[in-house]
Amino acid sequence: MVKCHVCGSEKFYEELVTEIFQIDGKFYLVEDIPATVCSHCGEESFSRETTEQIRVMLHGEVQPIKSISMDVLAYQPQLKAS
Repeated sequence: MVKCHVCGSEKFYEELVTEIFQIDGKFYLVEDIPATVCSHCGEESFSRETTEQIRVMLHGEVQPIKSISMDVLAYQPQLKAS
């Protein structure tokens, strides 16, 4: 039986997830990635085939399907909630 490497749970479900990857200071959003998700802690894992496909997409000649802009904030611990 497969166990979650984070919490040890043996219960999982399949889901399409979205992940952000950072390569050389540039961010890439990949949508609809097939993942196995731990039912207890939510840890996501990917098959070897999926991981390789993502690697090829990010380092290859695949063109993005769309582009988005993103606001970037720097954490400032001295700020207080209003």
